[in-house]
Parts: sequence; structure tokens; C-alpha cells
Amino acid sequence: MKKMIYTAVLFSVGTLLLFVAWIYFSTYHPAELESAKLSCPTATPSYTISDGPLSVMSYNVQFFAGKHYVFYFDLPDNRGPDDRPTSQDIATTTTGIAALLQREAPDIVFLQEVHHNAAATDHADQLAELLKQLPDDMYPCIASTYYWKADYIPHPRIKGSVGMKLITLSRYKISDALRYRLPQPPMDLVSAQFYLKRAILGVSLPTIDGPEWRLFNTHFDAFAQGSDTMKRQVEVAASLMQEQDLSGSPFILGGDLNLLMPGQLAQLQPSQHYLYQEATELQQLLRWPSVPGQDNIRDAAADWFTHYPNDPEVTGPDRTLDYLFYSQRLSVEYASVIQSLEVQQLSDHLPVKADFVITNNKKE
Repeated sequence: MKKMIYTAVLFSVGTLLLFVAWIYFSTYHPAELESAKLSCPTATPSYTISDGPLSVMSYNVQFFAGKHYVFYFDLPDNRGPDDRPTSQDIATTTTGIAALLQREAPDIVFLQEVHHNAAATDHADQLAELLKQLPDDMYPCIASTYYWKADYIPHPRIKGSVGMKLITLSRYKISDALRYRLPQPPMDLVSAQFYLKRAILGVSLPTIDGPEWRLFNTHFDAFAQGSDTMKRQVEVAASLMQEQDLSGSPFILGGDLNLLMPGQLAQLQPSQHYLYQEATELQQLLRWPSVPGQDNIRDAAADWFTHYPNDPEVTGPDRTLDYLFYSQRLSVEYASVIQSLEVQQLSDHLPVKADFVITNNKKE
């Protein structure tokens, strides 16, 4: 009898250890700071002041799904009806976004929510599919990092692999790609292994006739209500921006921050308020200028809306969540949110674009 109990205990412990090992080795565990993947041919030219303003676009492409869905995570309690986009919609949206990039021709592109080997998008390499539709020499330099990766997610609306990346594309030479880990929301130990591991992707932009710029691409949390997660993620971004100020390096930090400008919460439908704190955590970043900026939101807010939620109660773009924050050493010659009806059909976010020039050209 004792031998049977001993055997049963050993079997149970062994099974538990195998389960723990499977969870760990099938999920993603990035360090607080680590190198990110970077591809940049040595012959790629460096940016020079004589090239004119540096044009930067930030765009959450929503895994190239298009705007015809209400995904399960788009409504409270995972009540959205859709689990995934069709393969045809992904192909059509990829073509539309490739056409947008060729039309706007930004020098630098910050992309968020690009899938790679995700079951919900046919295990495709979505960046590769996008690049096939762009001129070969348009973006020779590419930095990327995962912020969600697992072989299998046992969520009833997923039941398969996930893979989602931040991507930075550059017409000019970039170097030193680094991944900065962002804090996770509080949750149990097992759930935390399968959850997104959000990050900031930083690269250096060397210049021939001026200081080196730092470019940061990020996507803050969207499901952190009732915690201080957004505050802590903002603090990481603010620390990086402050570090660049102290070093004298001009910088741009862009992405989908999932945070409203002061005063915007009151303008949303009451059903949308649950997503945000009464006092926006974005406040800590507002010591730096941004596109859109506080003046834009105050004077012509609708022109600067960047988000069109996948929610049947919302019938058009109604809030600003995507930004380009920048160094006091830079100024903006032109900026816009691209809001055409055509672009509104490509994603639940709209691209933010700005042309930057350096106002203090002293090399540090």
C-alpha cells in the first residue's frame, strides 16, 4: 500500500513538473534589457541634415485584420463575436497598408501589432508579406522584437500559437537595437506566463552632420484597468526620455500608448469610460512636446483622433491613443493623423505622421 501511495505521489509530482516545464519553455521570458533583432545592410546611407526633415509614422496595424470585425477582446468580458479575420481580409488589408506607406513614404515607420506565426492569422510572417508589396530598397533597415509569443495559449478564443511584434522600418542606417521590458499587470503566476510581455523597442539613428538620434517604438497595455500598470509603463518611457535629455541625444518615442489626453475622457460615451482612469497617466509625459499635442486636442480634437474602436456603439474615430513624443532639440514642420475613409477601413487605429527637424545641430 505504501509503495502504491509513493508511486502515485511520484507520478503526480512528475506530471506537475512536466506541466510547469511545458508552460515555461513554450512561453516567452525576455530580460529587462536585451538586444533586439536588427537587419541593416552596411551600405545603407546615414541620415544627414541636407536630406531634409525626418518623416516618422506610427501605426498600429491591428494584425492587418481590417475594420470589419468586433473581436472577442474588443468588448468587456470577451463578448466580441469574432475570433480572427479571414485570410482574404488580411491580404486585402496588407495591400492597402503597403499602398499607404508608398503614398506617404515616411523615412521611419513604427508598427505595432504585427503577427508572426500566430494561429489567428494563418501562422504567417506578416512583415514579410508587407515587404513583398513594397519596393526592395524602400526600407533596408528593420528592427523588431516580440511582445507576445507562445506555442499554445489555452484560452477558449485562441487555442493556438501567438506571436506579435513591434517593428521599426527605416530608410536610413539604424543601429543598436534594444528591447526594454515594460511592467505587466498583476495576475497569478500561471496566467502571467501566457500574457503579453510588452516592451519599448529602441534604435539609434546615426547622422553624418549632427548628433545621433534615438528612436523608440512601443505599445502600452490595453487591459490593465484597476491597477497601476499604465503608470508604471509611463514611468519606464519617461525614464528613457529623460536619459536622452541628459545625454543630449534628440529622440522620438512613438506608438499606441492606450492613454487619453487630459479632458478627452469626458467626451467619450459613458460605455467607454471603463478603459481609462479619471486622471490620465499620460500626464507624466506631457513635459515633452508631442504629436498630437495638448493644443491640437483642445483646438481641433476630431482632426487628431487616432482610434476607431471595434465596438458597435462607436460609429467613427472618437479618441486619441497614438502619439509621437519628441525631444526639445527637435521641432515639427508638419504633422497629421491620416483619417481618410479609405485608411479608416485598414485598422482600428489611424497612422500619426510628422516631419522633424533638429533645432540644435551641435554634436554631443
